[in-house]
Amino acid sequence: MKQRANDTKERVIALAGLPNVGKSTVFNRLTGLHQHTGNWTGKTVSGARGGFRCGGQRCVLVDVPGCYSLSASGAEEAVARDYLLSPEPEAILLVCDAGCLERSLPFALQLISLGKPLLLCVNLMDEARRRGLRFDLPLLSERLGVPVIGLSARERRSRKVLLSAVEALLGGDTRRPLSVIVPESGDEAADGAALRLLAGSLCEGVVTGYDGEPAARDLRIDRLVTGRLSAYPLMLLLLALIFYLTVLGANAPSALLARLLFGLEAPLSALLVRAGASPWLCALLTEGAWRTLSWVVSVMLPPMAIFFPLFTLLEDLGYLPRVAYNLDRPFQACGACGKQCLSMMMGFGCNAVGVIGCRIIESRRERLIAVLTNAFVPCNGRFPLLIALLTMFFAGGSASPLRAALGLTGLVAFSVLLSLAATKLLSVTLLRGEPGVFVLELPPYRRPQPGQILLRSLLDRTLRVLGRAAA
Repeated sequence: MKQRANDTKERVIALAGLPNVGKSTVFNRLTGLHQHTGNWTGKTVSGARGGFRCGGQRCVLVDVPGCYSLSASGAEEAVARDYLLSPEPEAILLVCDAGCLERSLPFALQLISLGKPLLLCVNLMDEARRRGLRFDLPLLSERLGVPVIGLSARERRSRKVLLSAVEALLGGDTRRPLSVIVPESGDEAADGAALRLLAGSLCEGVVTGYDGEPAARDLRIDRLVTGRLSAYPLMLLLLALIFYLTVLGANAPSALLARLLFGLEAPLSALLVRAGASPWLCALLTEGAWRTLSWVVSVMLPPMAIFFPLFTLLEDLGYLPRVAYNLDRPFQACGACGKQCLSMMMGFGCNAVGVIGCRIIESRRERLIAVLTNAFVPCNGRFPLLIALLTMFFAGGSASPLRAALGLTGLVAFSVLLSLAATKLLSVTLLRGEPGVFVLELPPYRRPQPGQILLRSLLDRTLRVLGRAAA
């Protein structure tokens, strides 16, 4: 009976880390859930909880927003700090990027000083090794006094490594953390500088083979993607290409689905008549509900099934943060924070999510501007309708997919201009003020995962939007 009682006790573990280190991927790998992952700072704006079993125990993993330190500078960092300092999590799983390990260590030192059991997970080891980096993680573990593991969370086999390390952590690791870690002079700048110096000394001999320069391939691509002359034309070209492929690929499946679903209207009506349904009920269910449902499914499903995977592909590659970088200057010129371009891009997926994502903006004035202007960008639920209208009324003949794609690209560009105009109007009238600081971390370009792309785009986006539309 005692063993059964212990088995029902949940062990709560906090999942922490800097933004864009693969924290959500670790969460999904351990819990088997499919939380949305993004390649830009501030994507995770709320905590997620998921359960898993480890060593016969029930564990709850709480994914807190990414933050750089316990000295909160924004709403997300405040949420993360308050939860990490609370008594609920009995252990901490800290995820850091192997490619920039030294930058993650100041936060690790702060968390170690809390005295809770901590497991340091050095993620993205595959990318770091491709850059020629070599690691002595046992040496780092000895210096920090906490267990350290290295893995690539995107690989399936990483789950066994994580479970084994978490089981050892909850079982009570005998290592003791450093006795003197975090300087507390009362001056955040001085303490931060001292932590960075200590992190640098701890990394000596742990990471070797690094030349101090970003990958040459990424630099070459960024010169094109974020170049002064090439950035905006490339954005419009990629957007037009996605829309063209969507329209071109959706025409035939839409027609096939329409013939199939509308062809079932007569048999359904006959079935209802044989069942004794009154004429008005038959008309309501067949000519009303079924016909509307058939139209919604045939018009919306094929475009979404093509558009969402293509859009998710750009996200998985790491291109969308570059779009935010390119749009930072126009938003700053309009008197708003550059982070508004992140919430605006979230709005292309869902305006409700975009509005909620505005919490990443620290200034109340700039947050209000972002909330009020987010509705100008069309969400993914409106794209199939826009595509259908453009195809029916503004495109004809053999060039119809190209015309529809160019028309939709123009509408999206016009919606962005409307959002900028409204932002400028609000910033010089009702919501005057100076724009805040925007710090954006550009992640490395990564090889996309086809399985995850299809899973996230089809299940998490296409079927969810279609379900809401059908309902």
